[in-house]
Amino acid sequence: CQTLMEKIENIIVTKAIGFAMKIHSRFGPGLLDSSYRECLAYELRKDGYLLAVEKSLPLVYEEVRLDHGYRMDLLIDDKVVIEIKSVDVLLDVHFAQVMTYLRVGNYRLGLLLNFKVAHLRDGIKRVANNL
Repeated sequence: CQTLMEKIENIIVTKAIGFAMKIHSRFGPGLLDSSYRECLAYELRKDGYLLAVEKSLPLVYEEVRLDHGYRMDLLIDDKVVIEIKSVDVLLDVHFAQVMTYLRVGNYRLGLLLNFKVAHLRDGIKRVANNL
């Protein structure tokens, strides 16, 4: 049985994927990842979501704090991380990047979206952090 938080996260993911598909249908695979990020941010804000774009994620190790160690492309409602790519092939390092954001930020769910594909469904990877 899903918790309320899981249901909310799944709704956010479903909405984000729908908007990403709309954007990909309009522009195809030829834009820079920053262009897709801004279009997706626009759609999500228009739909009422709270959004952090290029959110800095500090890394803390014992007494050491790196304030700008990482930047997440999008953080939706302080719940779902989205990392946007426009690359020929998603690599393990891209997946690891999203997992790092989830672990360091203590988030449970993320999406890795690669827009440089003929059909966006082939560029969607759901990433879960089993806290």
